[in-house]
Amino acid sequence: MNSRQRRGVILLLLSVLCAVGAFAGVLSVIDDVESKVGPETTAYKLTSDVEPYRTLEAGDFREVSMPKRYVPSTAVTDLASLRGKIAVTTLRKGSLLQEDMIVERPALKAGQQEIAIMIDASTGVAGKITPGAKVNIYATFEGKAQGDEPVSKLIVAGAEVLDLGRITALKPDQDDSQRIDKAVPITFALDTRNAQRVAYAESFASHVRLALVGPGGDGSIAPGDRTYTLDGDK
Repeated sequence: MNSRQRRGVILLLLSVLCAVGAFAGVLSVIDDVESKVGPETTAYKLTSDVEPYRTLEAGDFREVSMPKRYVPSTAVTDLASLRGKIAVTTLRKGSLLQEDMIVERPALKAGQQEIAIMIDASTGVAGKITPGAKVNIYATFEGKAQGDEPVSKLIVAGAEVLDLGRITALKPDQDDSQRIDKAVPITFALDTRNAQRVAYAESFASHVRLALVGPGGDGSIAPGDRTYTLDGDK
């Protein structure tokens, strides 16, 4: 073997050694990344915005795979856990779904029934009434005879809100100067008697309003405070 052949063999060996070294380096980098990232787990991201207090559906999310170490402990990893849950605030598209974003939908107790009525979106809700809240329901009735004063009555004290629907635009009534342009369907959990009172008020009252009861309020109202007329302030 002459000197030129020996140089060729040496260069070939050096090339092989460099290739082996580079391959080993790549493997080392891959192992390092895998050790830092770790195994992956399933999580869910929102495919669109979700309004507050709306019941969640499987179509609102898409499944994604993420490194387990980067997924918060509160992240939802099983869609079955969403059954019967509602959003507590506006959920934004692309956000990772987490347990503190959702709550159980309020449920009926023994002897209760659901009843839903349309409430003026601007004066009856104002964005502060949520599922689980307690409200007083007031209704205003026109005088029965000409010259009679209108009367405001507390229909139900401490009614529990089960659900809020979406704001709905109502067909305007040109003959009603105090018409409601937008309303929200609100579902309450009531016993039979109170459900009848609410149904009556929705049918015959000129207006129905809600008043949010503060935390810790027991809803007890003195009998004299359940009915109001303007004459009462004179």
